Amino acid sequence: MGEHRHEHSPMAGRAKFAWIVFASVAAFYLWTEHRAHLLGVLPFLLLLACPLMHLFMHGGHGHGHGNGNGPPDKGDDQ
Repeated sequence: MGEHRHEHSPMAGRAKFAWIVFASVAAFYLWTEHRAHLLGVLPFLLLLACPLMHLFMHGGHGHGHGNGNGPPDKGDDQ
């Protein structure tokens, strides 16, 4: 089959560097201008994390296996 040669121009490295510099400057200005808004919402995110953890982390507690009067599971050592 045919061989495909991928040659990169020297501009590719400079373009990547320019993009990193631009993104860093943009992130700096976004952080300095919106810091009060972002940090002000953190307590509410903590409160929102409580019900989300309750919903997503209750899977391994054995809920929904009856009232405990049935035969034990195969993995129990009792």
